[in-house]
Amino acid sequence: MTPEATPLPRRGRGTELALLLFAVGIATAAYVSVDLGAIGRVPPNAIAYMAGLCVITGVAHVVVRRWASYADPVILPLVVTLNGLGLAMIHRLDRADAEAARQAGEAPPDVNAPVQLTWMVVGVVLFVLVLIVIRDHRILARLTYTAGLVGIVLLLLPLLPGIGHSVRSAQIWVRVGSLTFQPGEAAKIVLIIAFAGYLVRTKDALALAGRRVLGIDLPRARDLGPILIVWLTALGILAFERDLGPSLLLFGIFVLMIYVATERISWIAVGLVLLFIGGLAANAAFGHVQTRIEAWLDPFSDTDRFGQIVQSLYGLAYGGPVGTGLGQGRPDLVPFAESDFIAAAFGEELGMAGLMAIILIYALLASRGLRAALVLRDPFGKLLATGLAAGLLLQVFIVIGGVTKLIPLTGLTTPFLSLGGSSLIMNWVLVALLVRLSDAARRPAPTAPPLGVDEAVTQVVRLS
Repeated sequence: MTPEATPLPRRGRGTELALLLFAVGIATAAYVSVDLGAIGRVPPNAIAYMAGLCVITGVAHVVVRRWASYADPVILPLVVTLNGLGLAMIHRLDRADAEAARQAGEAPPDVNAPVQLTWMVVGVVLFVLVLIVIRDHRILARLTYTAGLVGIVLLLLPLLPGIGHSVRSAQIWVRVGSLTFQPGEAAKIVLIIAFAGYLVRTKDALALAGRRVLGIDLPRARDLGPILIVWLTALGILAFERDLGPSLLLFGIFVLMIYVATERISWIAVGLVLLFIGGLAANAAFGHVQTRIEAWLDPFSDTDRFGQIVQSLYGLAYGGPVGTGLGQGRPDLVPFAESDFIAAAFGEELGMAGLMAIILIYALLASRGLRAALVLRDPFGKLLATGLAAGLLLQVFIVIGGVTKLIPLTGLTTPFLSLGGSSLIMNWVLVALLVRLSDAARRPAPTAPPLGVDEAVTQVVRLS
C-alpha cells in the first residue's frame, strides 16, 4: 500500500500545519526580539524573513504529507523551532561582533546568519530527497557492510594529506578548494545504519550469557569482539584526530544500541568499564585530553587557558532563572559562542528556564523517534530509530553537559542550533530518516483482500 493511496486523516495534516506555523512564529519572534533588545527597533526584513521560513518549511511539509503521509506530525515543527532559534542566536552574535568592531574602529566582520540560512535550505533539500528516494527504510538493511565501510572511510578522510584540515588542533575537517566540511557528521548516520543491520543479524548470539559476576550475566568472551572494535575505533579517533566528542558519541551510540538489541544490562556494564579504561588511557597518553580534564575539574585555576568554560559559566550565572532577554546580554564574550558554546549564549539571554525549554524540545524530538521504535514491526527499523533518536539525545547531553561543567568539554556542536553547515545538513538528513521510520510505524498494516468463493472453498478443503 503506497503513501499516496493511504493519506493521513485531515486532522493529522491540520495538526502538523498548525504546529509548523507556530514554530515559524517562534523563530520570527526570536529574530525580531534580537533587534528590539539590541538596537530598539524591528528589523526591516522581518516580514520577508517570516515569508522565507514559511516557504522553506512549507515545501518540507508538503513533501512529508505526499511521501510520508502517516509520519508523526510533531517531528518537523520541533526541528523548525530549534533551527529557527539557532538562526536568531547566530544573528544576535553577528550584531554583537559588528558592534564590537565598530567600537574598535575596525571593519565589520562577515555575518554568519545568512550563511546558516543557506545551509538550512540545503538541509531541507536533502530532507526532501531522502523522503522521496527512500520509500521503505528496510532497503537500508541490505547496505549493512557497505555502510560500515563508508563510515570508516568518512572517519579516515580528515587524516589524508592534502585534504585533511585542522581547526583548533582537531583534525576532523576536509577541505576541497574553498569548501570545508566535517565528514564525521555523515559518518555518524551511516554507522548507525551499519550498527542496526549488524545487530539484527547477531543479536541472538550477543544475548547469550557467560559468567555471572556480582549478579550480572556478563556476555561470553567470544562475543566481545564487536564492542572492542568500536572501542578501539573510538580511541583511534581520539588519538589521531585529537577530538574527544566524536569518539565518545560513537561509542555511546553503539553501547545503547547493543543493549536495546540484546536486552542485557551486562553490555552497559561492559561499556562503562571500557569507557573508564579508555578515559584513563587517554588521560595518560594525550595532552589535549589532559587539558580537557583539567578544565573540567578546576577551570578557574587558569583563566587564560580555560577562558571558554569560565566565560560560559559566568554567562549562565549572569542569565539567572529567566535570562537577560534576547539582544540584551553579552554572549559574545564567550569564545566560539556561535558554535561550541551556543548553549551558554541561550542560557545567558533566555535563562535557565529558556535553556530547559530547549532541552525539553530535544527530549520531545527524541521521544517521538523512540515511540516509532516501539511501534515498528521489523527489528532493523526498531534499532535504526533507536540509534538515531538516542544518538541525537546523547549528543545534546554531551554538548550541554560540557558547557555546564557536568562532564569534560568536547568539540561537538549542538544539533540545529550551532553554526556549521556539515552539522546542520546531516541533522536534517537524520530527521528525514526519523520521519520515514515514524511513517512506517504509524501506517496501518496491510490487510488481505476478501476471499472469493473459489478461494474460500479451497481454504476450507485445506483446513479439513
